Amino acid sequence: MPFYTRLGQIPKKRHVQFRRPDGRLYCEELFGTEGFVGPTSTMYHIHPPTQVTGWKTLYTCAPEYVETEVMRMRHVRTSPLKPHGDAITGRVILFGNADCEMAVCVPAEQMNYFYKNGQGDECLFIHFGSGTCWTMFGTLKFGPKDYIVIPKGTIYKIEFDPHLGPDGKPDPKMPFGKYLLIETVNGSHIQPPPRYISKSTAQFLEHSPYCERDLRIPELPLTFDEPGQYEVRIKARNCVHSYVYDYHPLDIVGWDGCYYPYIFNIDDFAPITGKLHMPPPIHQTFEAHNFVICSFCPRMLDWHPQAVKVPYNHSNLDSDEVLYYVEGNFGSRKGIEVGSLTAHPQGIPHGPHPGTVEPSLEATYTGELAVMCDTFRPLFPTKAALGLDDPKYPASWQGEHFPLAAAHLADGRPIGSINGHTREGILPPLPDNAKITDTWT
Repeated sequence: MPFYTRLGQIPKKRHVQFRRPDGRLYCEELFGTEGFVGPTSTMYHIHPPTQVTGWKTLYTCAPEYVETEVMRMRHVRTSPLKPHGDAITGRVILFGNADCEMAVCVPAEQMNYFYKNGQGDECLFIHFGSGTCWTMFGTLKFGPKDYIVIPKGTIYKIEFDPHLGPDGKPDPKMPFGKYLLIETVNGSHIQPPPRYISKSTAQFLEHSPYCERDLRIPELPLTFDEPGQYEVRIKARNCVHSYVYDYHPLDIVGWDGCYYPYIFNIDDFAPITGKLHMPPPIHQTFEAHNFVICSFCPRMLDWHPQAVKVPYNHSNLDSDEVLYYVEGNFGSRKGIEVGSLTAHPQGIPHGPHPGTVEPSLEATYTGELAVMCDTFRPLFPTKAALGLDDPKYPASWQGEHFPLAAAHLADGRPIGSINGHTREGILPPLPDNAKITDTWT
């Protein structure tokens, strides 16, 4: 996290006696990263956090990737996903590699246990729905378009509110909403881009598209002092394990530090715009080792009088690119729907769909909203992704990209309306008495 904060009760100094009302000591825990030289938080438990029992393995969570030798563009529609499991067991991994995993979750039921990802950080993008994320650091209320960044090792439980459809009644397709998950699997941490952070103070710099004021950090209630039998499921070693606590696992009375979960709403992202089209890194919101997360938000378009408003064709030779479409009109794409994911592998040029460039030239604003994950190693699909894949997508770039409003001379010879170009090539300039008699595309 970029800045220091504190919540609840803590002693004046670290590693000193801090006693409960009954005279017993609170149990201090240093929650540290990178061998205690990275971001840390210091927490104070009512009960020793080491008192757990059970430790049984429940199931494997290692993704099974397929078509690892196939390189083609993909369009995966997630709207057919049916509600399944809870906020953890309902996650359907669609793409991944040795650095990250991408999943979509449409939960059908509430969690009746607590969860800890012991393998990596998680970034949840709430597409639909609202609720409360109860964490060991405090309470986070969330809603649509919120990024929830949950650092590795955090014990939490997600409680969704019932999700209502447009008619105000419970939505059977998404009873508790829907979210996109991007998580690290290489031991790195999801953080703001370093170029937006001061090296000397860790403060957001003036050119950053968001800052500390945009972040929502944990709030009270914080502490639960309740005896009983509480299950905490831990993801580690590509399996989910079950542990049992005989006290409520959210028993922290206070903490301070720079390592904690937080929320950032994508509508608070301030897009960087330019006179000519800006490259994707200006949309970057978070990064971890070998991948970045970007937010494509509504924004003013390029204002050069001859600017081409949609993205230019590009070969990002070092990255695979996956875009999750949230809402709006995606000007450079056809056939994309809300909840679609498109995957463009490194080494294959991609860009606007046929017929999308010319109509965009007069546009001054785009209302599209999407979340992108760029990786520096190839991403592989899972069987679940293949089941949602649109096999026609790779061919969607075929056809005439720039239809010519061509015409014919009075003597029947075709002329081009754009710099004299026709399908036959470049013709001489029009004679003064030439008449346009027809058009073709």
